[in-house]
Amino acid sequence: MFGPHLILEAYGCPKELLGDLGLVSEALDAYPAKLDMTKIMPPYVFRYTGTVPDDWGVSGVVLIAESHISIHTFPDKGFVTLDIFSCREFDVDQAIEYFKGVFKPESVEKQVLQRGREFPRSLARAGSIVESERERMAATV
Repeated sequence: MFGPHLILEAYGCPKELLGDLGLVSEALDAYPAKLDMTKIMPPYVFRYTGTVPDDWGVSGVVLIAESHISIHTFPDKGFVTLDIFSCREFDVDQAIEYFKGVFKPESVEKQVLQRGREFPRSLARAGSIVESERERMAATV
């Protein structure tokens, strides 16, 4: 497998936390170290205001060598999402506890997907997959 993808949805969070651009930035900045991951850029965080007035919020992402961590908030709805996608295992429970400590949700729902089930972990394996694909394509021509 390539790695886990944590999808977390949190409900009943205080509006003032979800609307705090600095808090979202600080959370994203600290996340990689908390999960023993490698931050490769500072967080990119911005406030969003669209055509639906109560859909405003704060969104941010931090790229990590292992993939990415993103947060999207909806302050007027008390709702926030978290995605952590990594090419290696990480402590999902620790990731959730840190998130809950920052955003103080009343409840959370989590999903953990295992992505890239057929992702080759070695160059030799990748080469054999490519070679068999070439043979299959040549046979159909």
